[in-house]
Amino acid sequence: MERQNPFYTKHYATPHETAPFDQIRLEDYEPAMLEGIRQDDAFIQGILDNPEAPSFDNTVAVTSPDDLLERVTKVFFNLLSAQTNDEMDALAQKMSPILTEHANNIMFNPRFFQRVKAVYENHGSLTPEEETLLEKSYDGFIRAGAALDEEHKNRLREINAELAQLTLQFSQNNLKDTNAFQLHITDEQQLNGLPDSSREAAALAAKEAGKEGWLFTLHAPSYGPFMTYADDRELRRQMYLAKNTICIKADEFNNTEIVRRIVNLRLERAQLLGYRCHADYVLKNRMAESVENVNRLMDQLLEAYMEPARREMQEIADLARLQQGQDFQLMPWDFSYYGHKLKMQRFNIDAEMLRPYFELARVKEGVFGLATKLYGITFRENKEIPVYHPDVTAYEVLDEDGTFLAVLYTDFFPRSSKQAGAWMTSYKDQWISKEDGNSRPHVSLVMNFTKPTETKPALLTLGEVETFLHEFGHALHGIFANTRFAALSGTNVYWDFVELPSQFMENFAVEPAFLNTFARHYQTGEPIPQELLDRIVQSRNFNVAYACIRQVSFCLLDLAFYTLEQPFEGDLQEFENRAWSRAQLFDPVPGTCMTVQFSHIMSGGYSAGYYSYKWAEVLDADAFSVFQQAGIFDRETAQRFRDCILSRGGTEHPMTLYRRFRGGEPTIDALLKRNGIK
Repeated sequence: MERQNPFYTKHYATPHETAPFDQIRLEDYEPAMLEGIRQDDAFIQGILDNPEAPSFDNTVAVTSPDDLLERVTKVFFNLLSAQTNDEMDALAQKMSPILTEHANNIMFNPRFFQRVKAVYENHGSLTPEEETLLEKSYDGFIRAGAALDEEHKNRLREINAELAQLTLQFSQNNLKDTNAFQLHITDEQQLNGLPDSSREAAALAAKEAGKEGWLFTLHAPSYGPFMTYADDRELRRQMYLAKNTICIKADEFNNTEIVRRIVNLRLERAQLLGYRCHADYVLKNRMAESVENVNRLMDQLLEAYMEPARREMQEIADLARLQQGQDFQLMPWDFSYYGHKLKMQRFNIDAEMLRPYFELARVKEGVFGLATKLYGITFRENKEIPVYHPDVTAYEVLDEDGTFLAVLYTDFFPRSSKQAGAWMTSYKDQWISKEDGNSRPHVSLVMNFTKPTETKPALLTLGEVETFLHEFGHALHGIFANTRFAALSGTNVYWDFVELPSQFMENFAVEPAFLNTFARHYQTGEPIPQELLDRIVQSRNFNVAYACIRQVSFCLLDLAFYTLEQPFEGDLQEFENRAWSRAQLFDPVPGTCMTVQFSHIMSGGYSAGYYSYKWAEVLDADAFSVFQQAGIFDRETAQRFRDCILSRGGTEHPMTLYRRFRGGEPTIDALLKRNGIK
């Protein structure tokens, strides 16, 4: 019997019709994508051939009965980030322009645009959600260039196709150059200062690579502890320079010209569509609305945080000189190391003290338990759901009444086939239709946490616990989705609103009432001591101003590129140094460059949008203050947060949703108070 491509079956024979990862082969993707394109074209032709007058129901709300292309591309591009290989990378390069051309063909179809336009101009009574979808659909055509003449449409096609390939190449270069560096140590003296957890992880990495000694990489669980604890300053310098020269060296992974081309193509596209710059194009559909409003927030943050940040840095420099002599010059590779020493002096607390209390299995119970406390939902592992890697676990998420809400995949540990960082994504969005009822989502959490060693389970830092909570907040946004249209469900919201649910959850990381629900010593089972909890709370704002200014510097760099009104022709490193100079606390280190590895703004969807993290931080501090007033586990407040924000996706303007929850608009005051600035 001839094997059938698993993607060709709409209703997978798996629990909750989850992706059949165990059946999918590399050769399945390309034909499924091409068949999906063919089906898409036929479906759209059916809409265009409808003899009835255009209406919301027969033009905008109509959906494909079998969206094959959506199903196959979600799996492929999610795995391209979480479980890739050279063959998948090559296929992505091949299919990317084909998929871009298909998207262009839809948005540039004049008959389709005229039908949508007719509905937009004369649509009658619609619900708020229908109004939002119609506005999004019409605006999508306009922003894609449907109203342009043929010459400019053709140029836009070329721009979109080239951008798709360039952003993909940027990401691939970033991952490959990150993987290319290894610090191999065979002299144990060079490990001085490093905690057992780092040594054991490095020993395991060396063993897996078939080497003696210890192996350190530029991936977060290896790099961060090394820069914090390693006594050997020269090795810290080597690690810092390796990390900060990713994709700037004169080799095949250099992203300099790719950055230049991405920035200039985005500018050209924006100006073709009638905007002054790419930032104006982006911010039209954001809560911030304008470059002026973003700059106003950046100015407020610089004014409030810059002087405290300078004081924080001076205190660390003073400690370093006290220990090393008055001629010692603090460099970027010294900051985490001496910052840790100062934190120990003041609070007698560091990440390693907390690790034994943050065994991953218990942290997971705590985070899941927090969702149960707030919303009544529960998580049940289902080993029958196929997964794409042995590290991945699949859960069924059940509502308080036992009804099925979602599938949740968790993928916690780094590997060479996975991009760095942490993210939430989905393999299936939520929607409601007559045929499918309330079709529930399949959500995935992907992270790069400290791995178990041969002698210890996976033990996390407090920072990793915060990361878990952050991504879990995104997951809840997807899990609770309850909208009619998939295009508006879950995290399909304005980009500067999407971080509210995630950053909101981070607040719980330093709440003793939450930590006491799960933080137990992995060996003794003893709860985290009260005096240690007290020190966590006392130290929560250590170097908070420095961290804020660092984020502001990234925002300024992003805005500098995307407010350009003329093509970028200058020296990339010089431009970077000027762009973020007013938020820099160290002099630039020659040869280093952030831009060429800044995936968020070059290939990750945050171009002219990195400010979203600080924007959402204002929102999350304001929102959490409501919980603090009512009680951090207050079910009524949590239910309002779920009903007004988490379940509503992008069905209404985010400020409307936020006001409905909060009873008013947010201010920066709660953030300043939380950070001890005000």
